[in-house]
Amino acid sequence: MKRIFITGLALLGLFQLRAQNVTTDSTSYKSKKLKLEEVNLVSSYYKQNGDNSAVTGGIGSEHLTDIANTIDVKLVKYGETGIKHTFDIEAGIDHYTSASSDMIDLSANSSASSSDNRFYPSLTYIRENEDMGRTIGIGVSSSTEFDYQSFGGNISFSQKTKDRNGEFTAKFQTFIDQLKLIEPVELRAPGSGGYDSANRNTFAGTLSYSQVVNKNLQVLLVGDVISQNGYLSLPFHRVYFTDGSVHQEKMPDTRLKIPLGIRASYFLGDNVIIRAYYRYYTDDWSLKAHTADLEIPVKLTQVFSISPFYRYYTQSGTKYFKPYGEHTAAYEYYTSNYDLSKFDSSFFGMGMKFTPLNGIFGLKHWNTLEIRYGHYTRTTNMTSDIISINIKYK
Repeated sequence: MKRIFITGLALLGLFQLRAQNVTTDSTSYKSKKLKLEEVNLVSSYYKQNGDNSAVTGGIGSEHLTDIANTIDVKLVKYGETGIKHTFDIEAGIDHYTSASSDMIDLSANSSASSSDNRFYPSLTYIRENEDMGRTIGIGVSSSTEFDYQSFGGNISFSQKTKDRNGEFTAKFQTFIDQLKLIEPVELRAPGSGGYDSANRNTFAGTLSYSQVVNKNLQVLLVGDVISQNGYLSLPFHRVYFTDGSVHQEKMPDTRLKIPLGIRASYFLGDNVIIRAYYRYYTDDWSLKAHTADLEIPVKLTQVFSISPFYRYYTQSGTKYFKPYGEHTAAYEYYTSNYDLSKFDSSFFGMGMKFTPLNGIFGLKHWNTLEIRYGHYTRTTNMTSDIISINIKYK
């Protein structure tokens, strides 16, 4: 198996050469030249196991590994009128291997579907009037893999209150996707070559308001409305009926999602922050969910902090789900994808952040190294682990 893995450490030297050409201005002068403000290099490794693969009708291995690598570069300049212009350039590449995808052809012998790569660049421009407390942003993105191509766009507007303790934000996003309809091998038409394609469109609107309540407490309220239309099934997901016959997953061609959330941060002295989050979710596929998240960053020394976290999630499951062999021809829509079933899950772990006074490995501007590990468990007997490394230039 070929793995593509570009770690933050591997790229650190490259950006150190670039950083040597960036001068630091310690005065209040705002540079009108485009300058490098921040670079984030993130690498992560994800592994999961389970026994409810949707590719084989709700039974079978869910073993999957994914190596993800992203680089995020922020460039800043001030215009003649004092307007701040920020350019955020991000690029990521994933490489995954999947036992369940390999079973599209009912043969776990390293077929073409057993692994794939995904490439996802994005560009965001932000125009900020700091005197008026007003920000406008616009961005584009794409994501490419063998059977999936997505193009995205977004626009946002933010306005701070007169006292600068509150901020209202509105954002609109759209994703235009095209899928290759890769059917299970036994359902393909005889002699068929190549794959048909289908479209999927997503439109999302977000409204949020953040408020500094006092010197210790900050609160954020956020609500989304997400509308999807087009081909919302996955063509290689099998569904087995009570009579033993096999079919492709079939779902409605529209979906409306409404998540509502509240986030609060409480500063308990200088060294401890309590961050809490709750979200309620509902959609017109009859799926309802609750998420509760708690993270407590603790600064142990001037250069080292830890962040234990825990997230609990529960969902009711969509009305279109049934396990292996329980659907009948009487149902208009059907899936055996356990991501749409009723379940509870827990995700917990720890983050560690290092901010050496002289920089990482003595490189002054590379000032932060963060390592996070999380373990996930689900009542459908699925488990996963993820570890990530983030190196920041500032």
